[in-house]
Amino acid sequence: MLASHHCGLGLRRDMMASVSAASVSGVDFWEIAPENWLGLGGRNGRQLAAVAERDRLICHGLSLSIGGPDPLDLDHLHAILSFMRSHGIQLYSEHLSYCAAGGHLYDLLPIPFTPAAIDRVVSRIQQVQELLDAPLVLENSSYYLAPGQQMSELEFIRQVIARSGCQLLLDVNNVYVNASNHGYDPKAFIQGLPSEAISYLHVAGHYREADGFIIDTHGAPVIDPVWQLLAYTYSEHGLRPTLLERDFNIPAMLELQAELAQVRHCQQAARQQEPA
Repeated sequence: MLASHHCGLGLRRDMMASVSAASVSGVDFWEIAPENWLGLGGRNGRQLAAVAERDRLICHGLSLSIGGPDPLDLDHLHAILSFMRSHGIQLYSEHLSYCAAGGHLYDLLPIPFTPAAIDRVVSRIQQVQELLDAPLVLENSSYYLAPGQQMSELEFIRQVIARSGCQLLLDVNNVYVNASNHGYDPKAFIQGLPSEAISYLHVAGHYREADGFIIDTHGAPVIDPVWQLLAYTYSEHGLRPTLLERDFNIPAMLELQAELAQVRHCQQAARQQEPA
């Protein structure tokens, strides 16, 4: 499993030429979206198998739709579990959101922050966890509207975790994006999360529009306030495995390695501040 000091990168097909041939310095693990690899053979399949044989892989799914109105797609979940077993992958995370309603919507949409939504999500999480025989790891998602909101995002997440026993993939950039767009204190949000439930962390870049509204893009370098929020997260909850996401405008591997080195720098600084 991942150690608290591990640093990872999201593995995209554009990177495979440089990644499959040899280990990449500074990368302790790779995160993949299983939907992008299921059923692939040929060169892509061989390259992924080579990486899985050599390096740690974890799965971060895109289409579970844990908060959606449609029944859970158990056939798809079984396919992901089979994929994980075939590549020796032990960790599966997803998004605390939904992406299907009478068909796939090709976006991650916010679950209403309501008691009724908690009841439904908890039931579906428990269904998935019975199949996994392990806690489901769910990411706090970025959102731009909060329809029917009856509680804060923080209280919603806390209740989902407490009632379902799931774990949290804490996306620090998403906290920054949501706090900026919806007017809450990102540090208070992070402080209010249960430390024992945090499995690992994400950091990423985003895009700020002319009016100040922020779009979560994963298409730019991480900005200083997000690095500062990552350092604060370590100070509040201790070190956690941390992954740098980059989904498009992907730079050369050396540039990604340099940005990942900033994650390691934050971890080292946090370690030095721990009591002896």
